[in-house]
Amino acid sequence: MPEAKLTLTIPERTWPGEITRAHGDATIRILAAMTESDGGVGLAEVTARDPESVVADVSAHDSVDDVEVLQRGNRECLIQFRTRLPLLLLAARDSGLPLEMPFEISDGEATWTLTASQDAISDLGDQLSALGISFTVDYLQQEVAGSEALLTDRQRSIVSEAIEQGYYDTPRECSLTELADAVGLAKSTVSETLHRAEERVMKEFAAGLEEEPQPVIEG
Repeated sequence: MPEAKLTLTIPERTWPGEITRAHGDATIRILAAMTESDGGVGLAEVTARDPESVVADVSAHDSVDDVEVLQRGNRECLIQFRTRLPLLLLAARDSGLPLEMPFEISDGEATWTLTASQDAISDLGDQLSALGISFTVDYLQQEVAGSEALLTDRQRSIVSEAIEQGYYDTPRECSLTELADAVGLAKSTVSETLHRAEERVMKEFAAGLEEEPQPVIEG
């Protein structure tokens, strides 16, 4: 499944864009959000030298209907907000992609990391462009399977022991015979298991090279 990282430039007409540009030290961390029939509601953590001033500006923004401070700290506030212009939520909803939370907005930019089909990511790009949200695709690449899926239990166990014993060190700190003794298996079994594990790892690595990140795309 492809993984993409997008950097979005938030329009001034929405509160996260204008507020984080006006307060250069502020970061808005969107913890949860959902669309409603006439807007959107969500939870956000505001971090800044003077979070109360930031929250006051959020409350006064034209696109914000209501702000409630749920928790206060020296440099952060937890707020619940209601907005009539939830552009990011609308773009995600209309493209059929669930918006992964949390994500941060600072200096008018948000970064999203998505795991979805290429068609879904393309649809999201179309929705962002239609709503006037410019963006760049920082990378688009095939997600690499984890070691749990790549190797069998025996292979993982022997490879881990080989690394622990220094079998892959340069110079080698452990011979194949010593490794076989350490794991309690025949030398031929250990040799074949390592060979199969190495084959899988190298083929997966080679496949990853063919899925080079795509060039940055301006939205």
